[in-house]
Amino acid sequence: MRIPGLDTDFQRLAAPLPIHFARVAPATWSALAGAVAANQGQIVSLWASDHGADGKTVSAAYQTPEGLVVAELALTASASYPDVASHFPAASRMQRAAHDLVGVGATGAADQRPWLRHTAWPADYLPLAAGNNGAESFAPGSDDYLFVRVEGDGVHEIPVGPVHAGIIEPGHFRFSVVGEKVLRLEERLGYTHKGVERHFAGLDLAAGARLAGRVSGDSTVAYAWAYAMAAESLAGVQIPDRASWLRAVLLERERIANHLGDLGALGNDAAFSFALTQFSLLREDWQRTSHAVFGHRLLMDQIIPGGVARDLDEQAIAAQLEQIRSVRAMIAKLRRIFDEHAGMQERFVTTGHVDQELALRLGLTGFALRASGIGRDLRSDFPFAPYVQVDFKCMTRTNGDVGARVNQRFDEISESLRLLLRLLRALPPGQIAAPLATHGRGRGFGWVEGWRGPVMVALETGSDGTISRCHCHDPSWQNWPVLEHAIIGNIVADFPLINKSFNLSYSGQDL
Repeated sequence: MRIPGLDTDFQRLAAPLPIHFARVAPATWSALAGAVAANQGQIVSLWASDHGADGKTVSAAYQTPEGLVVAELALTASASYPDVASHFPAASRMQRAAHDLVGVGATGAADQRPWLRHTAWPADYLPLAAGNNGAESFAPGSDDYLFVRVEGDGVHEIPVGPVHAGIIEPGHFRFSVVGEKVLRLEERLGYTHKGVERHFAGLDLAAGARLAGRVSGDSTVAYAWAYAMAAESLAGVQIPDRASWLRAVLLERERIANHLGDLGALGNDAAFSFALTQFSLLREDWQRTSHAVFGHRLLMDQIIPGGVARDLDEQAIAAQLEQIRSVRAMIAKLRRIFDEHAGMQERFVTTGHVDQELALRLGLTGFALRASGIGRDLRSDFPFAPYVQVDFKCMTRTNGDVGARVNQRFDEISESLRLLLRLLRALPPGQIAAPLATHGRGRGFGWVEGWRGPVMVALETGSDGTISRCHCHDPSWQNWPVLEHAIIGNIVADFPLINKSFNLSYSGQDL
């Protein structure tokens, strides 16, 4: 594939979705970013790698009308590359993370503060540098993170976190307010850096699959599928039809479970505890059925490279079909209650508004983007088996506020329930897994529409077939900065509601 205005050919890789890769020169690196931005494409991910004697590289993946386009730039001794955040604001934190982990810097970047380091390791130590094994330990240093200050009469700051009054992972939120009105919000994440990307190195593909499924526990299916797609791509394996259909069943069950939980929490944040009770009951029943038919409440370890780990018999299919019918009826009743509850609607409508222009400029993605009227969804944009066979419909809303994100969740639950009925009733016969052929050095990419948005995995193996680099990307990288804008002009008390309407991953930011 050749992108207009560029002299570089991108190779189409073996994957169910259109994924293209090329090694590029610095001029092409910059020209590609500009060309994608000019055509309203979006950055998917940016990451760096240290290949030891072979040097360091930086890679960027973009969503374009032609599919996923991945460019890799080999770096010179200066370990610097042209900034892309001027085209894609969402890339700023990705570039800062790449600097903290591998020591590569974006020339001309406006924000070069540390992102993941938190002084947990010295500035000259690089967790993903060749020669470091991740087992090194350091005494914590002093931390003086330079939050952006807002000056003016009556302006004061409200620091929240990083430790919260609950079981969520740590994140710091710095509000600048006048009275109750929010003028600015700045987030700081990455407090529990787990060393996941370092841990991938040296694992075989099977062990890597288990780790990928634990990057962000509420998206275990999406990560496992994206990882498996990458592994199958580099090994040249095509999975059986039945396996792809079962993967879609798992993915839609995961999508529904998360939307059910969040709708209950959103009702509770609007002082309607009835919603929390009812949706918690629905989600608990849904997860118990997942455990009964797949062996795990969160559906972990069900997708493996080559296929799936467990088949469904007629009894398991019948149990799900019965549950789908009952959940559909209950969702219809609860949606009417939400729509007719004046108190909730007053809290939802116009709160946390994100218009289309802002959504596109900042790179918003997933159901939150669709709630702002942009119908992007990998299941419809680049349909592959089984979504191309079951006539998936991309749902959108236009208001871009909490109310729109609530309605978007209801819409997506309804569509996922419809998909599950079609998938379960028409499961093709056959095997559920194909063996992975012996392989050596290679690369592959996986790209899946998780419940928050597109999840991407970039996988490289060495000459012995073990993992040399695995980069997992969560859509929360794009959506956290949008949350900072969504709260502006709202009151502090509405932040929990706006925050929950996105419900972003801390863990997926902190590898």
